[in-house]
Amino acid sequence: MAGTLNKVMLIGHLGDEVKMHYFDGGNAIGRFPIATNETYTNRQTGEKITTTEWHNIVVKNKLAQLCEKYLTKGDKVYVEGKIKTRQWEGQEGVKRYSTEIHVTELTFLSDKKDRDKPKTNETSQTVNHQNDPKPDTDDDLPF
Repeated sequence: MAGTLNKVMLIGHLGDEVKMHYFDGGNAIGRFPIATNETYTNRQTGEKITTTEWHNIVVKNKLAQLCEKYLTKGDKVYVEGKIKTRQWEGQEGVKRYSTEIHVTELTFLSDKKDRDKPKTNETSQTVNHQNDPKPDTDDDLPF
């Protein structure tokens, strides 16, 4: 296979509120962590063990604003995106790294019926950040 693939799919719970940063020109970026859990049984002790993995999520522009408006700590979300690693120079010239999930699609999964917010399926939002043209739907497929 000649191509490569960088795609992540996660379902998890927000570990904090969405932190927003607004830029000149109306662009925005939102960041928040989500936690995914894995539970297994220790074969020797029979004890159930749960491990938690934390993921740094990055959303942009309109989707970031929707996340800020509708998501709160503890909410369950489905995200699709790409893994990206940032590098910067920290205190005393030490190189620092951060691995993030840059979201291309996000769906709100928490039930909000006890709040005055729109229903989950009304707030689901899909954003495609790729510049690929839309596929031609006028093909002659037999199905």
